[in-house]
Amino acid sequence: MSVDYAAARRWRGVLPTLGALVLVVVVAFLAPAEGYYLNIFMQAATYAIAVSGLVVVLGYCGQISLAQAAFFGLGAYGVAIGTTHLGLGFFPALVLSAAFAMVLGLLLGVASLQLGGHYLAMVTIAFQEILTLVLTNWIGLTNGPDGVRNIPRPAFLGISLANGHRFLALCLVTLVLVTFAVWRLKTTRLGRAMQAVRDNELAASTAGVNSFGIKVISFGISALIGGIGGGLFASGFQYISPDQFTFSESIVLLTMALLGGSQSPFGSLIGTSLLIILPEWLRFLKQIYLAVYGASVILLMVFLPEGLWGISLQRARRRARPIEGEVAPLPLLAATNNGDSSEVLLKTEGLSKHFGGLKALDLVDLEVRRGSVHALIGPNGSGKTTLINVVTGLYRPTSGKVTFLGNDVTHAAPHRRNHVGLARTFQNIRLFRGMSVLENVMVGAERRHNDVAMHPQAVVERALAALDFVGLRGDAHRQVADLSYGYQRYVEVARALAASPDVLLLDEPGAGLNLTEKHELGELLRRLKGHGLTILIIDHDMRLVEQVADYITVLNFGRRIADGLPREVLTHPDVVAAYLGEARHEAA
Repeated sequence: MSVDYAAARRWRGVLPTLGALVLVVVVAFLAPAEGYYLNIFMQAATYAIAVSGLVVVLGYCGQISLAQAAFFGLGAYGVAIGTTHLGLGFFPALVLSAAFAMVLGLLLGVASLQLGGHYLAMVTIAFQEILTLVLTNWIGLTNGPDGVRNIPRPAFLGISLANGHRFLALCLVTLVLVTFAVWRLKTTRLGRAMQAVRDNELAASTAGVNSFGIKVISFGISALIGGIGGGLFASGFQYISPDQFTFSESIVLLTMALLGGSQSPFGSLIGTSLLIILPEWLRFLKQIYLAVYGASVILLMVFLPEGLWGISLQRARRRARPIEGEVAPLPLLAATNNGDSSEVLLKTEGLSKHFGGLKALDLVDLEVRRGSVHALIGPNGSGKTTLINVVTGLYRPTSGKVTFLGNDVTHAAPHRRNHVGLARTFQNIRLFRGMSVLENVMVGAERRHNDVAMHPQAVVERALAALDFVGLRGDAHRQVADLSYGYQRYVEVARALAASPDVLLLDEPGAGLNLTEKHELGELLRRLKGHGLTILIIDHDMRLVEQVADYITVLNFGRRIADGLPREVLTHPDVVAAYLGEARHEAA
């Protein structure tokens, strides 16, 4: 029996979505045709669409955006101006305004994402304030503070939506479709890449994810969805003004996302409904209802950091069952080590990296041959990890050259080096802690140009095969943060193996492991060696190095002091002096 996990995830939400479409249409037609409560429902539906955009950029990709009300306003004014001034129909105006919002979102991402943290937040605030000023002062286009009136409602397939409950039905159907699309996005390759960037951008880049491009795309999608919500808002209320799209509204939208759960569009529905409907429920408290409302929001956010939807997520994780079925073994298991090869896969020439006056690497030459296990050793601070970081593109070399498979990759980005077959682990574990074990390994399996990257079902099977190899398939649905330290090490190795790399770089894989775990790691490395995988390993455990290494290179103070077979290198006087402080001589 083969695994059908990807297909199950793909269709799991279809029937609930169809049921939700029927339900919201029924609810819409039961609502009053016009009036106060209709406006409440209309506001909740359109705001929830905009908050779904925040789920993409903030919940999935981890980028702080305080300008969602700006994109909401762009969609609203695009529809308002298009239908009242330019004579466009509602739907063409909605498409154009949402597309324009997306373009500005992409441009904002490109311009600001070189920054991070509070600097990024400040840039998005500035964008929001600039748009508010433009809407207020460009009177010839936007009518300034007076706003735009008499915005028409459309007809659809010959049915007029001028009636309030009909237009509400359109808003709710759009909300369901957007919610479904955002939910599906999380389970796609793009969605996993966004979550990887959110959890650990450095690890994501070395796993083949173009971090900058992913962040820009997330801003564009968020702006597009915000624009759709704004266009529906304008036509629903038939009047808009600049004070409806200010910075304070961006804070409201952000609060809605955080309250319900920013990592799920269903959480955004809950958060939006509470922040719009809860004040109406509390009005019977008269003067103190706002204080009770504010206190309720604060308590929910303090005691439920994953939002209200986080409760459902935690229960779903506990109910997850192991994935059964046979999968094809890793491709490397079909190969065997037939002896040393003369082919050099990875080569550095005169490689140097200086940090100010510190020469972390100084003219290092290194050759890693196909099918070999090449150990890189040296005292603490000798430059070992720096060399791995330069080889994988995390550091730019001061001078020298890095060649991989005969191609110069000295100036290639980390994700580009992964695409051509370089995979690595880290000295300090770098996993995507908000994702499951399986999802972590799937990110590695989706490396471009391998044999499974473009086939979702094959990606799942490759990830499961990698987990089989390290003995963690039974933990596939667990959150990586729930695993022991040693098992987290194995997940990182599995993520690298799932990419089917030509060369695997292991940066102190035994760090922090106890004796039993180190023995198991040694067995794992010997299995990899037996199947001919080319490995460059850093480790301080000389017993482990002697067991698996075919060649050893020794660094000290950034320079190569020895290179060759293990027996020769480990007895070299300079190596002994580097580790012990002085050369030892046997007494007569």
